Amino acid sequence: MQTPPPQLNLPAAPLSLRSGSAGVEVHDLLRRKWVALTSEEWVRQHFVHYLISVLGFPASLMGNEVGIRLNSTLRRCDTVVYSSSLEPLMIVEYKAPAVAIDQKVFDQIMRYNVVLRVPYLVISNGMRHYCIKFDSGSGKYKLLTRFPRYEEL
Repeated sequence: MQTPPPQLNLPAAPLSLRSGSAGVEVHDLLRRKWVALTSEEWVRQHFVHYLISVLGFPASLMGNEVGIRLNSTLRRCDTVVYSSSLEPLMIVEYKAPAVAIDQKVFDQIMRYNVVLRVPYLVISNGMRHYCIKFDSGSGKYKLLTRFPRYEEL
């Protein structure tokens, strides 16, 4: 990311940045390592900070770049949130701020949910955020008007 990162529709996050071999790097709290600061990574780090600091999500029950096997292909969920018994509760998919959130993005996260079967799906490009809850009674997804706190999951 050579240009200054965009202002996001998320609270400011106290990110640790450094100059690395691949350019600017950010320290990923969940992966506990330095990663290249791409536009999508800028969104991820701010959103993870929002989940932890504002909505009370425990960092110890979250993972970034979680590998899953979809059919015979290895895919990576951007962030997965787990219950205290380590059952997946939420998948979060990030896009760069310039990327529109369209049906293809919703289809992508729905495919991931074929494997993980979580009740909550979240999509964010840092500017717009969507939280969808699966209603097991009706078998349908519902767009929520607000993000739940961790204890509400």
